[in-house]
Amino acid sequence: QVQLVESGGGLVQAGGSLRLSCAASERTFSRYAMGWFRQAPGKEREFVAAIVWSIGSTYYADSVKGRFTISRANAKNTVYLQMNSLKPDDTAVYYCAITYRWGGNVRVSNEYDYWGQGTQVTVSS
Repeated sequence: QVQLVESGGGLVQAGGSLRLSCAASERTFSRYAMGWFRQAPGKEREFVAAIVWSIGSTYYADSVKGRFTISRANAKNTVYLQMNSLKPDDTAVYYCAITYRWGGNVRVSNEYDYWGQGTQVTVSS
């Protein structure tokens, strides 16, 4: 069982920045990718960003491209989501996830095997 622990959420004004972190309890080379998803009240969970662990390839939702940056720290077994120019529409619970399914579609939540507990991000106007 892999545990993912997120941190860094909070309340910020529109235009501000936050950095989310997600630390994984396991340290293996079988991990394919880690991703961030978000879910706003009354909406379905949606893809935000993902990174293929071995080569560092990154993927973003169109709604966050140019504002958010996903990165990883191998030594710390941690993935980050730097969020800049935040908008009220970014308000949601943000979840990190990990997948061991090599070659899967990292934009699809069903491809992920383990999830964190979520961290709230609230952007005020």
